[in-house]
Amino acid sequence: MNMLLTDGSAAGTGTVMVVYIVLIVAFIYFMMIRPQNKEKKRMTSMMSSMEIGDSVLTTSGFYGIIIDITEDTIIVEFGNNKNCRIPMQKTAVAQVEKAKAE
Repeated sequence: MNMLLTDGSAAGTGTVMVVYIVLIVAFIYFMMIRPQNKEKKRMTSMMSSMEIGDSVLTTSGFYGIIIDITEDTIIVEFGNNKNCRIPMQKTAVAQVEKAKAE
């Protein structure tokens, strides 16, 4: 008797399965895809707003000042030594602090 399923219980099982799949897809979207897109948008806006004179923190932990910008690279001056200028990709910048207008 238990091995036979009625049409009502089979349809109910299918509906529950669809609800589970929808919940899993929604969970993946809100926990993985959406935050990644927001971070990508934040990084793009940060890179486009970089200007000469801004203070930056690189992904390797160095603080410096932007002295030149090209399309995909920047030249950063580190420390008080004016000879320590390193070209790097814009994507290597983790944080930008705008230069204060005086």
